[in-house]
Amino acid sequence: MPLPSGGVRGGFTMTKFESSIKQVPYAQEAVYRNLSDLSNLERVRDRVPEDKVKDFTFDSDSVSVSVPPVGKITLRICEREEPKCVKFESVDSPLPFNLWIQVLPVTDTTSKMKVTVKADIPIMLKGMVSGPLEDGVEKIADALAMIPYV
Repeated sequence: MPLPSGGVRGGFTMTKFESSIKQVPYAQEAVYRNLSDLSNLERVRDRVPEDKVKDFTFDSDSVSVSVPPVGKITLRICEREEPKCVKFESVDSPLPFNLWIQVLPVTDTTSKMKVTVKADIPIMLKGMVSGPLEDGVEKIADALAMIPYV
């Protein structure tokens, strides 16, 4: 059950994490086209650090990874807003969350990107998981900004 940002339900709190804005040296349409079809991840499979991520699988609408010590995480695209946003929902995750990637044009050949995560976090764990989640969102944004969107 979604809650407004900062909402509290049954010992859980909806918390929002946002990356800094990343500059991407590719046009908005190229970035969106690649991010909205996850089968494009095949081109960057060799860049995924196998010591950090295991069982990396994907199709056009979903991606799954096992991340020690977190466990298996599966995300599925739940909304595409061409050419500016791709939204994901967790399907298999120890912590339910939504993730979206916003892409806005800067020029005809460059764009900017931001990653946002909203997670339903147990109040007792919020202090422990907030730092790693903030760091993880920033690392996801850094990785997405370095992909060649050609």
